[in-house]
Parts: sequence; C-alpha cells; structure tokens
Amino acid sequence: MTDYDNVTITRHGEHGHVAELALDRPEAMNAVSTAMARDLGAATTQLSALALRGEVRAVVVSSTHPKAFCVGADLKERNGFTDADLMAQRPVARAAYGGVLALPVPAIAAVDGFALGGGFEIALSCDLIVCGDGATVGLPEVSVGVIPGGGGTQLLTRRVGWSRASRIIFGAAKMPAAEALSLGAVDEVVDAGTAREHALELASLVATHSPVGVRNAKRAMRLGSDVDLAAGLEIEDGCWRATAFSGDRREGVAAFAEKRRPAWPGV
Repeated sequence: MTDYDNVTITRHGEHGHVAELALDRPEAMNAVSTAMARDLGAATTQLSALALRGEVRAVVVSSTHPKAFCVGADLKERNGFTDADLMAQRPVARAAYGGVLALPVPAIAAVDGFALGGGFEIALSCDLIVCGDGATVGLPEVSVGVIPGGGGTQLLTRRVGWSRASRIIFGAAKMPAAEALSLGAVDEVVDAGTAREHALELASLVATHSPVGVRNAKRAMRLGSDVDLAAGLEIEDGCWRATAFSGDRREGVAAFAEKRRPAWPGV
C-alpha cells in the first residue's frame, strides 16, 4: 500500500478484505488541509481499484485522534488564501469527498469526538455512520460565511428530509450523537470510544458476503435512490444481470447446494 502523510490505510482480517482508512492529522484534529484532501483523494482512488478487483470488500473510515474524527476544513490555511487559491483548491477538495462517496464497496464511518463541517461530510459520504456516545456532529458552515460544500447539503437532505436538514444546516447546529440518531443523521450510537471497534465488526460481516453481489447492490441503491420507481427497477435489473452471470453467483449456489462456506472469487 502507498504511504500518505495525512491518512493511513490498514488491512484487517486474514485476507485483508476490510480496509481501514484513518484520518491522520492529529496535530490539527484532522482539519482538512489541501495536502490532506489530496491524500484522501489518492487513498480512495487506490481503495476503489482494490475493491473492483475483489481484494477489498468493505472500508471503515476512522480517525487516529481520540477526541476528533475531523473538525472540518482547515480555516487557518484558508485564512491566507486569495480567491485564486480557493478556486485552485476546490477540485482537490471535491476529489477527496467524492472519493469517499464513490467507493464501490460499503463504507462505514466510525465517529468518536467531533465530526463537524467537512468532517461530518466525510462521514455522510459513507453508507453507514457509527457514533460513540459523546460524539458531536454538525454542519456549522453558514456560521463562518460558507455552505456545506463537501456534499453536505445533498447527502444530509437525502438522509433526513428537507425540514430536518434545514434545521441542522440553517441553524449551524452541533448535535450530540443521541440527537443525531433521533433525526436519522447517523445510524448507530455505541459506547464512547468503541465506534471503531463496532464499525470494524460490521465491515467484517459485510466482507463475508459476495463481493460482486455487495458491490452491485450498492450500485443499484445509489443510482436508483433519486429516480422514479420504474427507472429504479431498470437500474436494479442491470445490476442483477451484472451479478447473475458472475463467478460469485456460481460459487454461491454451489456452496449452498454443497452445504459449505463459499469461497468467493470476487468477479
């Protein structure tokens, strides 16, 4: 695996099928600088390639800082930006957040401590968010003169609906984990300090299933989430066809008939 300055990748399990992508800029509570955004974009590109080969089957996004998942954009860096600097950084930032969102396998955010602004947007770009009790999440961007520009206006609204997203974004709310759970902004709250452990357990379970099936199920869900039912069913059919004639389907049926655990080829 490639070494990065601001993120780390660790493979878990006997075959390394679970990849942990840890935000690793602890001296700044994982504030997303240009360099960190560049590393995140490169790391997710690498993980996506491994996922499409069946080598990585689930990703956990975590943090090396015990009190912060990520506090958002590096405003100290941005304070020195010219308008041209800000425009030059934009595609780098979009590639970072978009890289998490585009992971072809399930991604699970493990949030303990603060996940604010861009930090919460990284979590929202994952499929599931596991929070430790005591975590604080929110999108406070309008309080500093910007908007949630890492996908937050779109992803949070799709999770919780217009009215709840309006309350959170327009009010620059910082929510404790329990409140975020009640609104549907996160998916599970566990004991403080155990979010990473729970996320890795869930990812390990996902990794036992057909890589082709899981990838195509995620693709069908993502592509079909914002279209009408008829169009969604056509998307589902295409993803079914991509799975039905795969080596994974043949192995899954054979393993069931032979009463054994499948050895997924991943293609």
